[in-house]
Amino acid sequence: MIAHVVMHTHPHPEQILVVGGGDGGSVREVLKHPSVKRVVLAEIDEGVIAASKKYLPSIAKGLEDSRVELEITDGTVYVREHRNEFDVIIIDSTDPIGPGVGLFTKEFYQDVFTSLKDKGVMVAQTESPVLDRALIPNLWRCLKNTFPLVRLFLGTVPTYMGGPWSWTLASKGPDPLAVPPERFIPLQTRYYTPEIHKTAFVLPPYVLELLAEE
Repeated sequence: MIAHVVMHTHPHPEQILVVGGGDGGSVREVLKHPSVKRVVLAEIDEGVIAASKKYLPSIAKGLEDSRVELEITDGTVYVREHRNEFDVIIIDSTDPIGPGVGLFTKEFYQDVFTSLKDKGVMVAQTESPVLDRALIPNLWRCLKNTFPLVRLFLGTVPTYMGGPWSWTLASKGPDPLAVPPERFIPLQTRYYTPEIHKTAFVLPPYVLELLAEE
């Protein structure tokens, strides 16, 4: 979900940045889109990449693709140093503790905005709407104050606590709810479909309450 929703939202994604996601799963899914010319993976912990290649080869296989560049670095620093470069930025982060804290700040989102091209779109994992009810409104406000269009969507991640999980998409223009039918390309996926794309943005009242908080 973190990859395909944002990739279909952009009209022609070529230059992609994945922050975190050292397991390679997001990179693997991004590479299913034929328009992609370059994927940069900015991962702070080289050990995550090595472990994934060894123990999770089916997930990490995309890391060997010639279009992929591995950058062992702090994602906040990488984004700050690269301006107007990417069509899509995927923040495949850990929880907001330890090294991951910097990926949930207003300053980081402002740097992401600057790192995106004119029609750029970003997406971030934004935790559980059941267990992180204080965090989500803060992230929502930060993104709304930075991007002209922001939308939260939900999915189910069986290995995560709390049942439903949230991601938040922020865009300089393209709207995930206005993707033309012809843009949805056939993909080998076991969950994501054009119908799932649309219904993921239908939010229950307890989530809408979080987005209405000031």
